[in-house]
Amino acid sequence: TRLEDLRVKLENEGLVNISYVVVNHQGPYSQRKFHLLKESVSDYITVYQQDEQQADVWTTLNGSKDDFLIYDRCGRLVYHLGLPYSFLSFQYVEESIKIAYCENKCGNCSYTEPDIDDVCENITRSADEKLAEIEPKPTGQHSHQHNLRGHRHHHHH
Repeated sequence: TRLEDLRVKLENEGLVNISYVVVNHQGPYSQRKFHLLKESVSDYITVYQQDEQQADVWTTLNGSKDDFLIYDRCGRLVYHLGLPYSFLSFQYVEESIKIAYCENKCGNCSYTEPDIDDVCENITRSADEKLAEIEPKPTGQHSHQHNLRGHRHHHHH
């Protein structure tokens, strides 16, 4: 349900045409619980059921069952988030989706839509406003300003 909440939030912010896929684990317990997983998300989120005979998707993707793999429009892996960064109660997944949606880190993409610039400009502006609220204000001549954004690491496989 948190993934559905995130999907709706991002769509309301103008981030549309994003595909969400949940990959069910191959084990017998997960196979039996597939219907519960499918019922817990909307029709906008695909739940993929692995066949027990196929190569495990998570092994193929070099990940594990609680990971988020975030791809750009051209199918290039931009982020691979594992625990604890994949907990939806944190902002990592949301921010990673926004970055993959808005930034052309891997070069030009033929699937970029014309409306994206306005949407991404609004996202960047609101992020900058939030940072301005939490950045310490200089109180004297010896105070130092710190960049709270940190560094973004991209993992390519």
